[in-house]
Amino acid sequence: MKGTLLVAGTTSDAGKSVLVSGLCRLLSRQGHRVAPFKAQNMALNAAVTLDGGEIGRAQAAQADAAGVDAEIAMNPILIKPTGPRHSQVVIRGHTAFDAGARDYHTRKTTLLPVVSESLRDLASRFDVVLAEGAGGAAEINLRPYDLTNLGLARQHDMPVVIVCDIDRGGAFASLYGTLALMEPADQALVSGFIINRFRGDRTVLDPGIRQLEELTQRPCLGVIPHVSGLTIDAEDSLALDQRREALPPLGKDSLTVTVVRLPHISNFTDIDALTVEPGVSVRFSESAADITNADLVVLPGSKNTVGDLDWLHERGLAEAVRRRCAADEPTLGVCGGYQMLGRRLHDEVESRRGEVKGLDILPVDTVFHRDKTLRRHHGRAPLFDDAAVDAYSIRHGRPRPWGGESWLADDVDGAEGCRVGSILGTSWHGLLENNALRRAFLTRVARRRGLSFAPGDVDFAQVRRNRLDAFADVLDEHLDMSYLFNLIQKGAPDNPFIAPPGGAPALSTPTQATEQA
Repeated sequence: MKGTLLVAGTTSDAGKSVLVSGLCRLLSRQGHRVAPFKAQNMALNAAVTLDGGEIGRAQAAQADAAGVDAEIAMNPILIKPTGPRHSQVVIRGHTAFDAGARDYHTRKTTLLPVVSESLRDLASRFDVVLAEGAGGAAEINLRPYDLTNLGLARQHDMPVVIVCDIDRGGAFASLYGTLALMEPADQALVSGFIINRFRGDRTVLDPGIRQLEELTQRPCLGVIPHVSGLTIDAEDSLALDQRREALPPLGKDSLTVTVVRLPHISNFTDIDALTVEPGVSVRFSESAADITNADLVVLPGSKNTVGDLDWLHERGLAEAVRRRCAADEPTLGVCGGYQMLGRRLHDEVESRRGEVKGLDILPVDTVFHRDKTLRRHHGRAPLFDDAAVDAYSIRHGRPRPWGGESWLADDVDGAEGCRVGSILGTSWHGLLENNALRRAFLTRVARRRGLSFAPGDVDFAQVRRNRLDAFADVLDEHLDMSYLFNLIQKGAPDNPFIAPPGGAPALSTPTQATEQA
C-alpha cells in the first residue's frame, strides 16, 4: 500500500513508539499530512479521542507529534491486561469483550476487517501512515494470528523497517535472527534496519554493519544515538525502570514523589509532568519505606483495581498508606487509586468480586458499571487558585463521595473528586499537565511538609514539543530519510535476498500456536 511504512522491532521497548513519534514530527514539519497507526496495541496507558473512543496513549501522543487530532482509527484494537492470562479488548474505541490469549487468537478473522478498514480509511485521508508493530516482529508462535507486524504488512503490501535497541546488547544477532526466522514472503517486505540507542563512537559499529548488510542484502538506514529524557508518553511499563534525573531545585528544598508501582498500573503518564518540575524527584516504588518517607505519594490508575488493592495488603503497603493518611501527609489517588482510597467498591465487572472493602480513607463508595465512562473534561480547580483544567476519564468505576470536599469542577458535570485534609482523590487523568494547577498543588504539598520549595515556570506541553523537535532533528541527521521516504512512496524493493534459513518450521495446526500463546 503506497504511502505507508511499518516500523517493527526485534523486541518490546526497542523504541518503536518513540521512533514513530519522531518520524511523525519530522515528516509533518516537512509539509506532509501524517497519521500514526497501531493495529493492535497491548497497553495499560490510554487516551480519549475527540470522536469519543479509547486508544493507546502512544498513538494519541504520535498524533500530537504529527499535529493532527487523535482518532479511533489510529488504534482500532486495544488490549488491556486485567490479569496474568486475561484482558479486556477494546475495538474501535469501545470495550467489546474480555478474553484469554487462546480465545483472542481464534477471533482473527473477525478482527482483521476492523484493522484493514481503519488502515485504508487513514491512507485515504493522509499523505503518510506510519504504522507501529507490536512486541517482536518474529514471534513465530503467534505468526498465524498476527494482525500488527508482518501479518499486517503482508495483507497490505507495506514496506517494513526493523529497529533494535543496541543498549540491550546482541543487536546484530537480533536483527539477523528476526529476519531469518521470517518466511520468505515476510522477508520480502523487510527493507532495512535501524539501530537505536547507541552510546559511543559510531565507527566501532561499522564492521558489524557492513557484515549485516552483506549477510542480509539490506541496508542499515541509520544508527540513532541514545537520547535522554524520552520517557514522556512512554507506553511500555519497562520504561518505569529507567532512572529519572531530577532537575536542580529553584528553592532551598526539593520534593520527593513516590508513585506506587501497582502490578496493573495504568496511565502512568499522568506523572510525566512532575518530572519536568525543578527540584521534584519521582520514583515508582513497591517499598513501604518510600511511601512513608515521601513528600507526596501517588496511588495511580489500575486496570485491575480490586486485584491491585489485594496486592497492597499482601505487600504491607496498604498499612503504610493508611498510616501516612492518618498523619494527613499529602497523598493523591487517581482513578483506580482514588477508588482504593474509598470506603468500599462494588465490582461485578473487572474482578467480579462483588463488594470489597477499600482502604477507608476517603468517604467514597464506588460501583463498577459495564459501560465505561469515556469523557474529556474542561473545568477548574477551585481549591488551587481556581486554575483552568483539561483532563479525561477512562473508567468502569463510578465513585460517589458522601463526605469530604470536592476540589475540581467540570464545566458541564459540576463537582468532581474528594478531599479530606491533604488526601485527595480524582477520576480525572492528565490533571498534572495543567501548568497552573500543578504549581499550586506542589506548593501546597511543600507547605504541608514544611519545605522551602519553589515551583518552576515550565510549560509541560512546550517541553513535550521541544523534546519531539529535538528528536526529529536527531532522526533527520542520523537516518537515511530519502531512502525511507522512497519506501513510503514506492513500497518495498522487488526480489530481495532471502536470509537463511528462510523461516521457522510451520506449525502443523493452529491449536499448537494458541497453546504457546
